[in-house]
Amino acid sequence: MVLGSNFSAKLGDMNGEIPTSATGIGPSEIEIVTTSERPDLDDETRVALRSVWPEFIFHDLVAREHMDRVELYFRPYDVLLLDHGNVVAGGWGVPFAWDGSIAGLPDGFDGTLISSVSGHESGVEPNTLSVMAAAVRSDRHGEGLAGQVLAALRQRAASAGLRHTLAPVRPTLKSRYPLASMSEFAGWVRSDGLHLDPWIRTHQRLGASILAPAPRSMLITGTVAEWESWAEMVFPQSGRYVVPEALDLVEIDRESDLGTYEETNLWMQHT
Repeated sequence: MVLGSNFSAKLGDMNGEIPTSATGIGPSEIEIVTTSERPDLDDETRVALRSVWPEFIFHDLVAREHMDRVELYFRPYDVLLLDHGNVVAGGWGVPFAWDGSIAGLPDGFDGTLISSVSGHESGVEPNTLSVMAAAVRSDRHGEGLAGQVLAALRQRAASAGLRHTLAPVRPTLKSRYPLASMSEFAGWVRSDGLHLDPWIRTHQRLGASILAPAPRSMLITGTVAEWESWAEMVFPQSGRYVVPEALDLVEIDRESDLGTYEETNLWMQHT
């Protein structure tokens, strides 16, 4: 699996940008494999790709409850990109059934995990792939590798007969604007008509369009001490806090010894 064989290693942000001239087809030395084909790369993958994510992102309970089954059920949709045998990028997705409507979208990241796993176990025929995460090794950003990960997953979806490809996108720059709603952020475009955010632009350059915000896409809770450890900051009183790399505010309740973070993502659809 991308970033390893457990949740803290598998879950990833989606972060990167495909250069304007890139097509999603990489140079000949780039090899695409699945993590199930190359379990010997788990440790290298963890070292190469995990460090780019904030610690709190690995403490989503819904994801922890479902990730082992995701690893078991959906192996073809968990890919690594190798350059001369070395891990440089990776990504994973899950198939699920979608009726094609905005109202029929799952509740973001967590809802998609639940829908995909429960649908598989109930024998529901999937028609959609949701790209859940992509990661690029920190010294290989800007080379179009994130776009190649997306292209590889889209090709696998098409080969499996899945009609739609979606993604609950976690925009790279949204953490700089935690007071802005995702609806507001979704409308921030540059003079060339593309979005301000580089990860959204990567999807757009591959033909994707914005569908709608995905509220409560991830729910992460912990004690105040846990949140202080994850965020590497002190919460001296109850209230709402700006936390580094969080897209939304974190609610701290010292009386209840509880920190709560509800992250909104952005649904995008590839065509």
